[in-house]
Amino acid sequence: MQEAQKPAAKYASSSSYASHTLSQDADSRKRKITDRNLPNALLLSPEFAEESAMYRDLLQMERKLDWTMTRKRVEVHDALQRIIPATRTLRIFLSHTVSGQAWQREGLEGDAAKPNLETGENIPAWQLRIDGRVLEIPNQRAKDRVPPRKFSTLIKHMVVELDRDPNLYPEGNIVEWLRAPNQPALDGFTIRRKGDTPTKIRIVIHLDQQPEQYKLHPDLANVLGIKEDSRTGVIQALWNYIKINNLQDKVDRRIVRADALLRPIFNADTAYFQHLPELVNRFLLPPDPIILHYTINPSVPPPEKPSAWDVEVKVDDSSLKSRMQHVVVSMAQDSARDLTKLDEEIALHIQSLHNSHTKRTFLRAFADDPRGFIQSWLESQSRDLESVLASGSSEGATIRQEDLKRTEFFRLPWVEEAVAIQEGMRLAAKAGL
Repeated sequence: MQEAQKPAAKYASSSSYASHTLSQDADSRKRKITDRNLPNALLLSPEFAEESAMYRDLLQMERKLDWTMTRKRVEVHDALQRIIPATRTLRIFLSHTVSGQAWQREGLEGDAAKPNLETGENIPAWQLRIDGRVLEIPNQRAKDRVPPRKFSTLIKHMVVELDRDPNLYPEGNIVEWLRAPNQPALDGFTIRRKGDTPTKIRIVIHLDQQPEQYKLHPDLANVLGIKEDSRTGVIQALWNYIKINNLQDKVDRRIVRADALLRPIFNADTAYFQHLPELVNRFLLPPDPIILHYTINPSVPPPEKPSAWDVEVKVDDSSLKSRMQHVVVSMAQDSARDLTKLDEEIALHIQSLHNSHTKRTFLRAFADDPRGFIQSWLESQSRDLESVLASGSSEGATIRQEDLKRTEFFRLPWVEEAVAIQEGMRLAAKAGL
């Protein structure tokens, strides 16, 4: 009897169950339901113990998945800030043109065939052109293509040496170009000189690669089996060598024990892991420059096609970065929209489950003891009516003093109804109805 009275007092404290449902529907339209936790009554019920445990496991799995996705997103954003190396082919073109040469003046007569020192016409001269471009990736989609980099952005320093007699040509036989900040990017370089004798040219190009490449000292190159790489790549190769040969100390994992090949590198029998970058730096040398040889013979017509050399360079893979950025942004937007929709559906199902559990508890209490339940429900309704009207045998004293001290009590659903009824009665009394 007592068990039937408790749920009746709890779930029949308002004027009608339907009014509560309508009120909850109105509130759900005003604000989104975000609670996705099962009601405590279901969690503690032995009847739903297995299902509740499965739902809790799903929530825990979702938290782990959210954490993993957040960590991976941070890693991708961090990778986008770093240089993503890619190997590309740089094709360098060398060509030349000549002007005012003897074979070009054949057939001319009078002043038209004579050199003019004032205007510069018919003075024997030649012009060297150095161009370069990065070849596109084969079978690359059009939307993945990015504007090619200018040739000068790939060069750090360039020197052109001319093999000529300085007494005959005092203009200078060395032309040097050094990239400076805020310098406009160029597709090529042009060198113009006077002369009609064959000239041998030596071009020395120091590339600006990303990430910066280094040449390894022979002692370290023989151990790792690489001749040129970035600082990060060399450290990674050294760490792979240590792992393959099991050189890490069994007790203190921070210590690396040198074998016969690493002992000259470490200059000791052991080294700490954090000191490896410092040890590697001592064996890194500037990379070898690109050296090209070219000959200009002004006495014959220049070749129709330029000479070309292919050089592998390390550049930042902007195409991959743009694709990664697009994937991250599109996935983030689509996933956020889908996840928000799923969370709202789950919250609505949880709210529906809570309402169903409330109905089930209400009806089960009635089925267990119909007489006692109805009696308890009528008593509860009577107390609520007295509280609303502030009348009856108790004159509103059915409200406990402890409840009046709590502000939550006046935020219950019955307060709005009680105020409306009381205001209606006041207006009716004032009108004499």
